[in-house]
Amino acid sequence: MTTRTLLRAAVAAVAALALAACGSSGSGSTTSSAPAGPVTASDPWVKTAETGMTAAFMKLTNTTGKDIVLVKAATPAAGMVELHEMAMKDGQMVMQPKEGGIPIKAGASAMLEPGGDHIMLMDIPKPIAAGETVALTLTFDDGTTLSVDAVAKDFDGGNESYEPSPSMSMSGM
Repeated sequence: MTTRTLLRAAVAAVAALALAACGSSGSGSTTSSAPAGPVTASDPWVKTAETGMTAAFMKLTNTTGKDIVLVKAATPAAGMVELHEMAMKDGQMVMQPKEGGIPIKAGASAMLEPGGDHIMLMDIPKPIAAGETVALTLTFDDGTTLSVDAVAKDFDGGNESYEPSPSMSMSGM
């Protein structure tokens, strides 16, 4: 397969995932191990994966009167973690790093979901199986952090694959 064919297949899979996600119901729950702070997380979950890459999803709610930005995420379940988005580029939906982080307006929520903004877990050292808990630490632009335990669950959603494409740089991000 050519690089272009692989990229088109990945884009098609993500588009199918976005459509499938509209009808899905989450079974995760808020499991933050930190006291309530300026941002809360609800329904955190991670897609199961054998190798390579996967993603974490949740609803983030800003309880303050000022805008806040998710600027970083970390987990021991991955060698590298990035904030990503789906964006239209040259007439196609592509996955790319989210420049500047994920903003959460004052008193509002941001959805991290399949087909949209999400947290990419790359270079996972071991499989993430259904029912496992994945600990995440989210860091915001005001310096606060939020610890979240996300439940791993199977999610076909178009059988998307989070394998890196040649255009996705694995260094310097």
